[in-house]
Parts: sequence; structure tokens; C-alpha cells
Amino acid sequence: MKLLVGIDVSSEKLDTCFLDSEDHVLLEVSLPNTIVGASKIKEHILRLNASVHYDRIIVGMEATSVYSFHPSTFLAQDDELKALSVEVVVMNPKAIHRFKGLFDEDKTDEIDAYRIADFLRFDRFNVSLLKEEQYMALQRLTRSRYQLICQLTEMKQHFLENLYYKCNALTKEIDTSVFGSTMMDLLTDSMSLDEIADMPLEELAAFLQEKGRGRFSNPDKLAKSISKAIRDSYRLGKVMQNSVDVVLASYAMMIQTLRREIKVLDNAIQNLIITLPESKSLLSIPGIGPVYAAGIIAELGQVERFEDEAKIAKYAGLYWKRKQSGNFESERTVMTRTGNHYLRYYLVEAAGSVMRNEPVYREYYLKKYHEVPKHQHKRALVLTARKLVRMVDVLLRNHQLYAPERSV
Repeated sequence: MKLLVGIDVSSEKLDTCFLDSEDHVLLEVSLPNTIVGASKIKEHILRLNASVHYDRIIVGMEATSVYSFHPSTFLAQDDELKALSVEVVVMNPKAIHRFKGLFDEDKTDEIDAYRIADFLRFDRFNVSLLKEEQYMALQRLTRSRYQLICQLTEMKQHFLENLYYKCNALTKEIDTSVFGSTMMDLLTDSMSLDEIADMPLEELAAFLQEKGRGRFSNPDKLAKSISKAIRDSYRLGKVMQNSVDVVLASYAMMIQTLRREIKVLDNAIQNLIITLPESKSLLSIPGIGPVYAAGIIAELGQVERFEDEAKIAKYAGLYWKRKQSGNFESERTVMTRTGNHYLRYYLVEAAGSVMRNEPVYREYYLKKYHEVPKHQHKRALVLTARKLVRMVDVLLRNHQLYAPERSV
């Protein structure tokens, strides 16, 4: 006999249904999402088990943002529940949603809790998403970094959009990034475009060298390119010009702020990743540094939670569904893009870096790149990331360091 505990978690409540393996509802309660409410659930489990002595006790809930973290962690780490070998699983909400779709019924918190417990009866749930504290702490840093990177990308896009109003020919003429500190100072400075264009080339080149601290290899060529771009660009009216200058200065400040905050997170990630012994395995791969290694480890947790590398790939969304019916086998399959998008992001970014540093992965990328006429880079990169998953799984599971393939 099994005891199945389904918990519908929200920010304020823990609607709980206690069900046995014969589909008998033993108890339905609504408790606050606090340590008091979680303790009540524990008490009910201990009381029900004292009279029946269940062979297996499973507590399940959906992964509802941050709301499921505290109750799942409390129930999984409680010593009395550990003594009963209570299993605490946090499930993908999509799986529960598809299961509920089989029944024509209302949607309430009480019904949701019952269906979660009912789903546990079939024993078809995936591995638990619970991780130890150090992995969760690292995850807070890597996910926050990902969000800042997304914000930085958006800020750069808006900056380029407004820069086109001010000097539409600039990005076509120059061969350096407009997001360097020197170019940002020049574009958001109090000088107008006409004033920059009227500067002698020697003076503009000297200005670039001074601001760039001598990092430009050919400042004279860059000065000529900037001057030509300004002469070829449209001119704005005074009112429009003032507005665009204010917007550019605002975005430039936000870009610089985000860069500083990302560096702060990078330092914190580097200090924490060295405390995890498995990080040495990933850091031994050419092209993977502390940030990419931390992003992968933080989302995976203990690799033993997954049966094999195929489960890791599916969890990351690097998975292509097979389409077959009768004698028909579709040659065109689409990547699912479900699963953990944070893990997928760090795997794809790491694959791009490994591809540039490891000849075997570079050769594989180029092979996949030339197989199709469309979306070549994106397709080749995600396939390279899928190949990287196999190596990550082997290194973490066997506690090995990376060794490049020997040439014959």
C-alpha cells in the first residue's frame, strides 16, 4: 500500500490531498504556505503512517516558480520523514496539465491537489528536481546572470536603433564595436556630429587613442572611417537630435551599469564554483570557464539524478521528436524547446566556445553547418551542444578530466 500526497502550491496556500494506492481520499486540507503549514503536512503523514505502515510514501507538487522551493526542501530534509524513506518529487507542470486534461471537471485548488496525488499513483513521474543547497545557491547566481545578459542584449538593440537615427552609416563603415568605452564616449559626448566631422583627422585619431588608452591598432584608419560615416549620414533637426542624444546617453549608462553588475556576479560565481569538486571535470574542457561550468552544474545538480545522457538532453530541451506513421518516416523534426531553458542556454553557449577551442568539435560543427542551406549556424550550434551533453555526462558521472582525442 502506498500513501500519495498531492500538494497544489501557491504563494499563500498548500492545498493538500492524501490518497492511498486504492484511490481512496484519506484527507483534504488547505494550509498556509509557511513552515507551520508544512509542519502540519508532516504531522498528517506521520499520523496516517502510524496506523497503516505504508510500503511507500510519495509527496508530489508542481514546480511553481519560487513557491514550491520552501515546502519541498522542508519535507525532503526533515529527519523523521527521511527515516520513513519519504520521496519528495517536484514535477513539471506541463505533465500535470496534460494529465488533468483527460478529465472533464472544474479547476479548483482542491481538485488540482487530488489530481497531483492521482498522477503519483501511476508512478510515471520523472526524476525529482530537488538539489542540495550549494547547487541552489549557485543557481541563484547563474540565473541572475542570464537575466542580466538578456537585459544587456535588449539595451544594446535599443542603443543601435537610436544610433541609426543619429548616424545611420556608422555601423557600416567602422570595423570596431560601437559598444566599446571609447566609441560610447564619442557617440554620447556633448560634441555634435558636425563638430566631430570638422575635427582634423590627426586630432580625432589622437582623441581615440587617448580615450582608448592606446588599444586601437590603427587609429588613423578608424578616424577616417568615423569621419566618412558622419559625412554620409542624414542630419536630424535640433529637437529630434536632442531627444536622440538623451536616449543614447541613457542607454549607454544602463549598458555600463549592467556590465559592472555582470562582473560582480562572475566573481561570486567563480568563488562558489571552486567549492564543488565536479567543477574540475568541466573546467578541464577547452573553452569552458567558470561561468559556463557553473551554469551547467547549477541546473543539473548531481548528475546521478539522470539515468543517462539522453535524459539530460531531454531535460535541457535538446531533443527532437520522432515522427513516424506506417511506412512514413519524417525527415524534418523540430527541436522541442521544452525543459530547462537556463541549462539549454549555458550548454549552447559553452558549445560555441568549445567549438572555437577544440578541433574535434570544430570539425563536427562545420560538418553540420554544410548539411543544410538554411539556419546553418543555429542548427550546427545546437547539434554541437547535443554532442557536448554526452561529454559532460561522461566526465561528471566518472569524475574524469577531459583528454583530447589522439590523432592517428
